[in-house]
Amino acid sequence: MTATITAAVFGGIDDHTRPALTFYDDATGERTELSWATLANWAAKTAHLLVDEVLLEPGDNVVVDLPEHWQTAGILLGCWWAGAEVRTRAQAEQIGDAMVGFTDRGHVNAHPDIEDLIVAPLDPFAMPVPGLPPGVSDYGTRVRIHGDQFAGPAHAGGALDGRTTIEVLDAAHAAASGAGVTPGGRVLSTLEWASAAGMVDHFLAPLSVGAGLVWVANPDGDQSARATTERAGVVLT
Repeated sequence: MTATITAAVFGGIDDHTRPALTFYDDATGERTELSWATLANWAAKTAHLLVDEVLLEPGDNVVVDLPEHWQTAGILLGCWWAGAEVRTRAQAEQIGDAMVGFTDRGHVNAHPDIEDLIVAPLDPFAMPVPGLPPGVSDYGTRVRIHGDQFAGPAHAGGALDGRTTIEVLDAAHAAASGAGVTPGGRVLSTLEWASAAGMVDHFLAPLSVGAGLVWVANPDGDQSARATTERAGVVLT
């Protein structure tokens, strides 16, 4: 049986000290870099939160309504590691049975039917989000107490908005090949990955072949100099 998306991604990495995700926000000046090991720790903590605390079962739906961010990366990979099927905002209203969801402070009111709504702070240090309404919890506070190692289920069912694990991985590999992304390389991108298509083509594509992703939010001008600094051989804007 095919492993989860996350197990397949991390299983192909031979040096976990290499950068996996470098997040820039040109509007705030933030630069946060996560090694493969650190990204795996965040994913593991998220998976433990879902399995041990929320009691999620493989195949359960989890809504992820978040912008592109390093915390979003950890959440997505944690959901898949736990065997969940990620549902984007586009499908959140259609499914109606997600017991847990992740969103940001500005979209709390968009998910009144989710039983366990978790808000990601989306700041450089994952500091607690103040003033959340009753029944809504803070991701940083809840996830920190969980272990940073995880042995997920061998689940190859639904993974993303109705697509299976195998379909998602195959599409990610195809997108990486089409963009010229090679194992061990670096990709600088400003392309969205909040949608299901973007998650596959612009987020999972490089990770699925062992390439690091440098992603720039609110890009300010040409990215050529940054690509050189970050040793990114592929630039997608």
